[in-house]
Amino acid sequence: MKNAHGLDIPQTLEEICTPARLALVVYDMQIGILSQLKNADEIVARVSNVLAAARDAGARIFFMRHLSLPKELMGVFQYRMAMAWQRVDDPAKVSPWFLRDSPGFAITPELAPRPSEAIFDKITMSAFEGTPLSIALRDCGISTVALVGVAMEIGIEPTARHAADLGMIPVVITDACGAGHADAAQRSIDSLKFAGDAMLTDTSAFCQAILSRR
Repeated sequence: MKNAHGLDIPQTLEEICTPARLALVVYDMQIGILSQLKNADEIVARVSNVLAAARDAGARIFFMRHLSLPKELMGVFQYRMAMAWQRVDDPAKVSPWFLRDSPGFAITPELAPRPSEAIFDKITMSAFEGTPLSIALRDCGISTVALVGVAMEIGIEPTARHAADLGMIPVVITDACGAGHADAAQRSIDSLKFAGDAMLTDTSAFCQAILSRR
C-alpha cells in the first residue's frame, strides 16, 4: 500500500478489494437484455460466481435495471436512443422494450437479488446518473465499485468512468461483462486501460482477491 499525505493509496487488486469498502454493481442482467447475447449462459455463470464471492465476503451489492418509459413520457434522448437500438428511422416505429413489469424487464432468476441487496432502475447508461447509487455508496463509505453485467460498450464503460469522476476506484471484471458487439466492447476495454483509472481483472482473480480479505 502506498501512502501520501495521510492517505492510503491501494495499488494491487488485493489491496483494492476490501469488502467493507467495496460494492458490487450488477448491471442490467435482465431477461430481455440477456436474450440478445449469443453467450448469455456464460455471462450469467460468471456473474453468478462473482456474486457468490461478493456475498461470501460480505460486500454490499446493488442491482441495476434498464427501464423503458412509455412512449407518452419519452423525450428526445429516449427516442433517439430507441431508434438507434431498434434500427428504425421513424419515432412512430419505436417499441419500448423494457417497460415496468414486462417479462424482459426482470433480472434473470439465476441471480435473484436478496432482501439485503438493492435494485435501482435507470433510463441512462451510467448507473450513477439519475439513480440513488452514488448517495448510497457514499453514505456507506464505499471507495471501490466492482462492475459486472451487460453491456461493456453500452453501460459498463460509462459507469466505470463516472465512478472514477466521483472519486471511486472502478474494478471492471471483464469476462463477466457481456457485449452486444465484440469489437466495440474491446474498444471500451482498451480505452479504460489507456485512461488508467480503472482496474481491469477477471472472475477468477477477483473472487480470489475478495475472499482473501474476508
